[in-house]
Amino acid sequence: MSLLEVDDIEVRYGAIRALKGVTFDVNEGEVVALLGANGAGKTTTQKTVSGMLRPSLGEIRFDGQRIDGIPAHQLIHLGICHVPEGRRVFPMMTVAENLEMGAFRFKKPDSTIHDRVIELFPRLGERYKQFAGTLSGGEQQMLAIGRALMGKPRLLLLDEPSMGLAPLIIKQIFDIVKEINEQGVTVLLVEQNAAQALALADRGYVLETGEIVLSGTGQELLTDDRIRAAYLGEEIAS
Repeated sequence: MSLLEVDDIEVRYGAIRALKGVTFDVNEGEVVALLGANGAGKTTTQKTVSGMLRPSLGEIRFDGQRIDGIPAHQLIHLGICHVPEGRRVFPMMTVAENLEMGAFRFKKPDSTIHDRVIELFPRLGERYKQFAGTLSGGEQQMLAIGRALMGKPRLLLLDEPSMGLAPLIIKQIFDIVKEINEQGVTVLLVEQNAAQALALADRGYVLETGEIVLSGTGQELLTDDRIRAAYLGEEIAS
């Protein structure tokens, strides 16, 4: 069953058409990857799904309900949580306070969810009273994901979670995303690291200049010559 349906959306930045009739769906329980070069429209797509941008044309439905035009802070109440590119933690607030901010839609944070976040990210427990601005890049990424999980997402939007991180930390982050998904959270992933993203994803879509040009299962895209040449740096014999 489709949890998210994006139907023929167009998004403009002034006279520029950033998205040109983008259509895709995400089934409940899936990890779906959006791939593409810088400027292809991946982040714009996520921002439109999460209510930070409004499409000029097309429709977006979540669990059967039309949501395009609903503000981002209201979409969180439906279970759509967005971890933006660059982490965007509150640097002058502690780890504990950042996590509490993630649960703002509840009168009281759920201690069970809080404990699960600390279990997923033990480093956050070790840094619990530290200011978020003093954390390493990897720790800030863990905090950004943990903060989103505090909102009990049904759909988690992750934008470039591996950006700027060391390979060992990247593996940790992707292992945790896999575990989050196995616990029942649907994931829409934007990621430059195509090999890692497609190894994790059930399905993927490739964007070029605001249009979807290719789609398939994660495995199909991993073995596609066009993907291997464009995103995995492999030379394909003619």
